[in-house]
Amino acid sequence: MKFVFDLDGTICFKGEPLSKEICQALDACMEKGHEIIFASARPIRDLLPVLPKDYHGFRMVGGNGAFTYENEKVNVHTFEEETVHRIKEIIEENQLTYLIDSDWDYSYTGDHHHPIFRNLDPEKRAVNKELNELRVITKVVLFTTDDRIRQKLSQLPVTLYEHGNEALLDISPQGIHKMVGLMRMGVRPREFVAFGNDQNDLSLFQNAAYSVCVGQHPVKESASTVIDRDEVSFTIKEIGRKPPVAEPAL
Repeated sequence: MKFVFDLDGTICFKGEPLSKEICQALDACMEKGHEIIFASARPIRDLLPVLPKDYHGFRMVGGNGAFTYENEKVNVHTFEEETVHRIKEIIEENQLTYLIDSDWDYSYTGDHHHPIFRNLDPEKRAVNKELNELRVITKVVLFTTDDRIRQKLSQLPVTLYEHGNEALLDISPQGIHKMVGLMRMGVRPREFVAFGNDQNDLSLFQNAAYSVCVGQHPVKESASTVIDRDEVSFTIKEIGRKPPVAEPAL
Protein backbone atom coordinates (compact mmCIF):
# COMPACT_ATOMS: atom_id res chain seq x y z
CA MET A 1 0.00 0.00 0.00
CA LYS A 2 1.10 3.58 -0.66
CA PHE A 3 0.86 6.15 2.14
CA VAL A 4 0.52 9.77 0.98
CA PHE A 5 1.32 12.51 3.50
CA ASP A 6 0.68 16.23 3.43
CA LEU A 7 3.39 18.07 5.36
CA ASP A 8 2.48 21.34 7.11
CA GLY A 9 -0.06 20.83 9.88
CA THR A 10 -0.16 17.08 9.24
CA ILE A 11 3.29 15.62 10.00
CA CYS A 12 5.36 18.83 9.95
CA PHE A 13 4.62 21.61 12.45
CA LYS A 14 5.64 25.28 12.59
CA GLY A 15 7.91 24.79 9.59
CA GLU A 16 10.27 22.55 11.57
CA PRO A 17 11.80 19.36 10.09
CA LEU A 18 9.98 16.10 10.72
CA SER A 19 10.33 15.05 14.34
CA LYS A 20 12.15 11.92 15.42
CA GLU A 21 8.82 10.42 16.51
CA ILE A 22 7.23 11.01 13.09
CA CYS A 23 10.27 9.59 11.29
CA GLN A 24 10.17 6.48 13.47
CA ALA A 25 6.51 5.99 12.55
CA LEU A 26 7.25 6.43 8.83
CA ASP A 27 10.17 4.01 9.09
CA ALA A 28 7.94 1.43 10.81
CA CYS A 29 5.43 1.85 8.00
CA MET A 30 8.12 1.23 5.37
CA GLU A 31 9.35 -1.83 7.26
CA LYS A 32 5.91 -3.31 6.60
CA GLY A 33 6.53 -2.88 2.87
CA HIS A 34 4.55 0.34 2.29
CA GLU A 35 5.72 3.20 0.08
CA ILE A 36 5.83 6.74 1.52
CA ILE A 37 4.90 9.63 -0.81
CA PHE A 38 4.80 13.29 0.25
CA ALA A 39 2.19 15.67 -1.22
CA SER A 40 2.54 19.30 -0.16
CA ALA A 41 1.58 22.84 -1.08
CA ARG A 42 5.32 23.60 -0.92
CA PRO A 43 7.35 23.48 -4.12
CA ILE A 44 9.93 20.71 -4.11
CA ARG A 45 12.62 23.31 -3.32
CA ASP A 46 10.99 24.01 0.06
CA LEU A 47 9.77 20.48 0.68
CA LEU A 48 13.19 18.81 0.75
CA PRO A 49 14.70 20.85 3.65
CA VAL A 50 12.17 19.54 6.22
CA LEU A 51 12.84 15.90 5.28
CA PRO A 52 15.74 13.70 6.42
CA LYS A 53 18.25 13.16 3.63
CA ASP A 54 17.33 9.46 3.66
CA TYR A 55 13.89 10.49 2.36
CA HIS A 56 15.12 12.69 -0.51
CA GLY A 57 14.75 9.86 -2.99
CA PHE A 58 11.06 9.35 -2.22
CA ARG A 59 8.40 10.31 -4.74
CA MET A 60 6.76 13.67 -4.04
CA VAL A 61 4.03 16.03 -5.21
CA GLY A 62 4.62 19.75 -4.62
CA GLY A 63 2.79 23.01 -5.24
CA ASN A 64 -0.60 21.29 -4.74
CA GLY A 65 0.06 19.16 -7.82
CA ALA A 66 2.00 21.59 -10.02
CA PHE A 67 5.28 19.79 -9.22
CA THR A 68 6.14 16.10 -9.29
CA TYR A 69 9.42 14.61 -8.14
CA GLU A 70 10.61 11.16 -9.19
CA ASN A 71 14.11 9.74 -9.38
CA GLU A 72 15.27 13.06 -7.86
CA LYS A 73 14.04 14.95 -10.92
CA VAL A 74 11.52 17.81 -10.78
CA ASN A 75 8.75 18.13 -13.39
CA VAL A 76 6.32 21.06 -13.47
CA HIS A 77 2.92 22.07 -14.83
CA THR A 78 2.72 25.80 -15.55
CA PHE A 79 0.06 28.48 -16.00
CA GLU A 80 -0.90 29.49 -19.52
CA GLU A 81 0.59 32.79 -20.66
CA GLU A 82 -2.76 34.62 -20.82
CA THR A 83 -3.64 33.54 -17.27
CA VAL A 84 -0.29 34.82 -16.00
CA HIS A 85 -0.97 38.15 -17.72
CA ARG A 86 -4.39 38.45 -16.04
CA ILE A 87 -3.00 37.57 -12.60
CA LYS A 88 -0.27 40.18 -12.99
CA GLU A 89 -2.94 42.77 -13.87
CA ILE A 90 -4.87 41.94 -10.68
CA ILE A 91 -1.66 42.24 -8.65
CA GLU A 92 -0.78 45.63 -10.14
CA GLU A 93 -4.30 47.08 -9.96
CA ASN A 94 -4.63 46.17 -6.28
CA GLN A 95 -0.99 46.61 -5.20
CA LEU A 96 -0.87 43.07 -3.81
CA THR A 97 2.12 41.38 -2.23
CA TYR A 98 2.88 37.83 -3.31
CA LEU A 99 4.99 34.71 -3.47
CA ILE A 100 5.19 33.44 -7.05
CA ASP A 101 7.07 30.26 -7.91
CA SER A 102 8.78 29.34 -11.14
CA ASP A 103 10.17 25.87 -11.82
CA TRP A 104 12.84 26.53 -9.16
CA ASP A 105 13.38 30.25 -8.50
CA TYR A 106 10.69 32.57 -7.11
CA SER A 107 9.58 36.16 -6.58
CA TYR A 108 8.61 37.28 -3.07
CA THR A 109 7.34 40.72 -2.02
CA GLY A 110 5.47 39.76 1.14
CA ASP A 111 6.14 40.60 4.77
CA HIS A 112 9.34 39.00 6.06
CA HIS A 113 7.53 38.34 9.35
CA HIS A 114 4.82 36.25 7.68
CA PRO A 115 4.99 32.51 8.60
CA ILE A 116 5.31 31.58 4.93
CA PHE A 117 8.61 33.48 4.69
CA ARG A 118 10.14 31.32 7.40
CA ASN A 119 9.64 28.26 5.18
CA LEU A 120 10.82 29.94 2.00
CA ASP A 121 14.02 28.51 0.52
CA PRO A 122 15.71 27.99 3.91
CA GLU A 123 18.78 26.40 2.34
CA LYS A 124 19.17 29.20 -0.24
CA ARG A 125 18.89 26.78 -3.13
CA ALA A 126 17.15 29.34 -5.38
CA VAL A 127 17.08 33.05 -6.26
CA ASN A 128 14.45 35.64 -5.34
CA LYS A 129 13.96 37.36 -8.71
CA GLU A 130 11.85 40.16 -10.06
CA LEU A 131 8.52 38.80 -11.27
CA ASN A 132 9.22 39.58 -14.92
CA GLU A 133 12.48 37.61 -14.69
CA LEU A 134 10.78 34.29 -13.92
CA ARG A 135 10.89 31.94 -16.89
CA VAL A 136 7.57 30.20 -16.17
CA ILE A 137 4.93 30.45 -13.42
CA THR A 138 3.81 27.32 -11.57
CA LYS A 139 2.15 28.58 -8.38
CA VAL A 140 0.93 31.91 -7.00
CA VAL A 141 0.25 32.99 -3.42
CA LEU A 142 -1.39 36.39 -2.93
CA PHE A 143 -1.37 37.89 0.55
CA THR A 144 -5.01 38.91 0.69
CA THR A 145 -8.41 37.45 1.50
CA ASP A 146 -10.32 40.34 -0.10
CA ASP A 147 -13.60 39.01 -1.52
CA ARG A 148 -13.31 41.22 -4.62
CA ILE A 149 -9.91 39.74 -5.44
CA ARG A 150 -11.17 36.22 -4.89
CA GLN A 151 -14.10 36.85 -7.22
CA LYS A 152 -11.81 38.17 -9.97
CA LEU A 153 -9.52 35.17 -9.64
CA SER A 154 -12.41 32.71 -9.66
CA GLN A 155 -13.26 33.90 -13.18
CA LEU A 156 -9.84 32.77 -14.44
CA PRO A 157 -8.86 29.20 -15.40
CA VAL A 158 -7.23 28.48 -12.02
CA THR A 159 -7.63 26.28 -8.94
CA LEU A 160 -8.06 28.53 -5.91
CA TYR A 161 -7.62 27.77 -2.20
CA GLU A 162 -8.24 30.29 0.56
CA HIS A 163 -6.25 30.07 3.80
CA GLY A 164 -7.91 32.56 6.12
CA ASN A 165 -5.68 31.71 9.09
CA GLU A 166 -2.66 32.89 7.07
CA ALA A 167 -4.54 35.62 5.17
CA LEU A 168 -3.66 34.37 1.70
CA LEU A 169 -5.04 33.00 -1.55
CA ASP A 170 -3.21 29.99 -2.98
CA ILE A 171 -3.53 29.64 -6.78
CA SER A 172 -2.61 26.74 -9.08
CA PRO A 173 -3.28 26.14 -12.78
CA GLN A 174 -6.81 25.00 -13.59
CA GLY A 175 -7.46 21.35 -12.88
CA ILE A 176 -4.25 20.96 -10.88
CA HIS A 177 -4.50 19.42 -7.43
CA LYS A 178 -2.62 16.83 -5.41
CA MET A 179 -4.43 13.84 -6.91
CA VAL A 180 -3.50 15.00 -10.41
CA GLY A 181 0.14 15.07 -9.31
CA LEU A 182 -0.14 11.52 -7.98
CA MET A 183 -1.77 10.30 -11.17
CA ARG A 184 1.04 11.82 -13.25
CA MET A 185 3.35 9.49 -11.31
CA GLY A 186 1.11 6.49 -11.99
CA VAL A 187 -0.69 6.37 -8.63
CA ARG A 188 -4.35 5.48 -9.11
CA PRO A 189 -7.42 6.11 -6.91
CA ARG A 190 -7.93 3.64 -4.04
CA GLU A 191 -4.26 2.63 -4.14
CA PHE A 192 -3.25 4.72 -1.14
CA VAL A 193 -3.91 5.92 2.39
CA ALA A 194 -3.94 9.73 2.73
CA PHE A 195 -3.05 11.95 5.70
CA GLY A 196 -3.93 15.66 5.44
CA ASN A 197 -5.38 18.62 7.28
CA ASP A 198 -6.62 21.30 4.89
CA GLN A 199 -8.79 22.08 1.87
CA ASN A 200 -5.98 21.32 -0.56
CA ASP A 201 -6.06 17.71 0.69
CA LEU A 202 -9.66 17.20 -0.41
CA SER A 203 -8.72 15.51 -3.69
CA LEU A 204 -6.57 13.04 -1.72
CA PHE A 205 -9.39 12.24 0.70
CA GLN A 206 -11.88 11.75 -2.14
CA ASN A 207 -9.62 9.24 -3.91
CA ALA A 208 -7.94 7.40 -1.04
CA ALA A 209 -8.73 3.87 0.12
CA TYR A 210 -8.67 5.39 3.62
CA SER A 211 -8.05 8.96 4.77
CA VAL A 212 -7.00 10.63 8.01
CA CYS A 213 -7.67 14.29 8.80
CA VAL A 214 -5.35 15.81 11.40
CA GLY A 215 -7.32 18.43 13.33
CA GLN A 216 -10.76 19.96 13.03
CA HIS A 217 -10.64 21.56 9.57
CA PRO A 218 -13.99 21.39 7.65
CA VAL A 219 -12.33 19.00 5.16
CA LYS A 220 -12.68 16.37 7.91
CA GLU A 221 -16.18 15.70 6.59
CA SER A 222 -14.55 13.95 3.60
CA ALA A 223 -12.08 11.91 5.68
CA SER A 224 -12.46 8.36 6.96
CA THR A 225 -11.35 9.41 10.43
CA VAL A 226 -10.23 12.50 12.37
CA ILE A 227 -7.35 12.57 14.86
CA ASP A 228 -5.49 15.10 16.97
CA ARG A 229 -1.91 16.12 16.28
CA ASP A 230 -0.56 14.03 19.18
CA GLU A 231 -2.12 10.88 17.67
CA VAL A 232 -0.36 11.09 14.29
CA SER A 233 2.61 8.81 14.97
CA PHE A 234 0.49 6.14 16.64
CA THR A 235 -2.06 6.23 13.81
CA ILE A 236 0.62 5.86 11.11
CA LYS A 237 1.98 2.76 12.87
CA GLU A 238 -1.48 1.26 13.44
CA ILE A 239 -2.64 1.66 9.85
CA GLY A 240 0.76 0.49 8.64
CA ARG A 241 0.30 -2.76 10.55
CA LYS A 242 -3.11 -3.44 9.01
CA PRO A 243 -3.84 -1.19 6.01
CA PRO A 244 -7.36 -1.12 4.51
CA VAL A 245 -8.19 -3.37 1.59
CA ALA A 246 -8.17 -1.13 -1.47
CA GLU A 247 -11.43 -1.00 -3.43
CA PRO A 248 -11.24 -0.99 -7.24
CA ALA A 249 -11.16 2.50 -8.78
CA LEU A 250 -14.42 3.54 -10.42
